[in-house]
Amino acid sequence: MSRLVKFAIPALIVIGLVVVSLTLLQATSKGGSKDEIANLATGSIAALDVSKRGEPVSTAAFDGPDGEEVTLADFEGRNILVNFWATWCGPCEREMPSLAALQTSKGDENFQVVAISIDAEEDRDYARQRLQELTGGVIDFYFVPPERWEVVYESGARGFPTTVIYDETGSEIARLSGEAAWDSYEAIALIEAIKN
Repeated sequence: MSRLVKFAIPALIVIGLVVVSLTLLQATSKGGSKDEIANLATGSIAALDVSKRGEPVSTAAFDGPDGEEVTLADFEGRNILVNFWATWCGPCEREMPSLAALQTSKGDENFQVVAISIDAEEDRDYARQRLQELTGGVIDFYFVPPERWEVVYESGARGFPTTVIYDETGSEIARLSGEAAWDSYEAIALIEAIKN
């Protein structure tokens, strides 16, 4: 056997082992990310997106529980999970009880679920009633009709439900488009990590 073959075969084996090891390491560490939030994107919140981290909250107004105009910036000082939902959206309604459970278990002066109905103006009262039915009154009613959707657009919602989580300074932490089980172990671990 030639000298070249004697050295080439072991070298190829070592290179192959290194490639396999790096691939396995990357797969088990969420792409090698050291980002604790990104690493928590598993299970029912596997679609969690941290690519817009640091983006500021929208300053566009929407209606608060008493009908007064509020903005997301008004929540500065607490972490918020903003959920854009509608009564005509099946996945929105299906996830609402889990958001209520999250608010019940983790809601305090440092964390709040902010559910903003995007229904039509003529459906405002029905949306308020549905939120009451779906959450047992645990989540306050916020509302913005389609003709005032600036907060929806500025928040980057492209479909519903869309959930965006902001830190106490008003900077985006993560977002999730689509339905999620917000009372799952993964979601609760995410909120605990954000609050700490």
